[in-house]
Amino acid sequence: MVIIFFRVLIVYAVLLLYLRLMGKRQLGELQPFELVITLLIADIATLPMTQVSMPILFSLVPLTTLVVVEIVVSLLSRKSVILRKVLNGKPMIVISPQGVQYSALKQMNMSIDDLMEGLRGCGYFNIEDVLYAIVETNGSITAIPHKDKANVINEDLKLKLNETTLPIMIITSGKVINSNLKRAKLDLDFVNNILKRGQIENIKDVMILTLDTDGAVFIQTFDNEKKNFNVDFKGEW
Repeated sequence: MVIIFFRVLIVYAVLLLYLRLMGKRQLGELQPFELVITLLIADIATLPMTQVSMPILFSLVPLTTLVVVEIVVSLLSRKSVILRKVLNGKPMIVISPQGVQYSALKQMNMSIDDLMEGLRGCGYFNIEDVLYAIVETNGSITAIPHKDKANVINEDLKLKLNETTLPIMIITSGKVINSNLKRAKLDLDFVNNILKRGQIENIKDVMILTLDTDGAVFIQTFDNEKKNFNVDFKGEW
């Protein structure tokens, strides 16, 4: 019994250290590859606690290997858009101004009931209140309401607001998202003109650059410098 007690303490301390190294995401925020590694770690960690005949090193070695793999893959995915898409997939629009995108739901093996449950979690009980709904890569749902449903005060006071538009990511982590450029029917000259107006010399200095259908630009550099301005652009996607 004493041996089991100390083995549990050792495994607990090692797991606590490894989880701190892996980051502070909650279970519901894990990406698919992170969830797989977390489940494997949980399974392997139980072995030395129950099987006294097994050397504890036999458990610590695979645990360490999995944690190293997770850290390395996380670092690589930060630098590679393609790797992020392969490992995590990409956010998918399931509700647009045209309505529920059933083909997207089918692709993700989601039902209408699953969608409604997610919308209720966002505080929307009527699907007609939602202009856009996006299923994020971790499975959570983000909802953007219609202008008169964004806030009760807006509707009560009959404020004249422009319809909410969905920003598109143009640059992430210093790299241009060419598929989004094509979707917005833009080219690199347009992007370079935006950067020039924002007084940014190099695309690699940009952490995030988004553009909405009204031409509103948001830029944040790796130096945490933020810029907001409008450009001459009207589009839709």
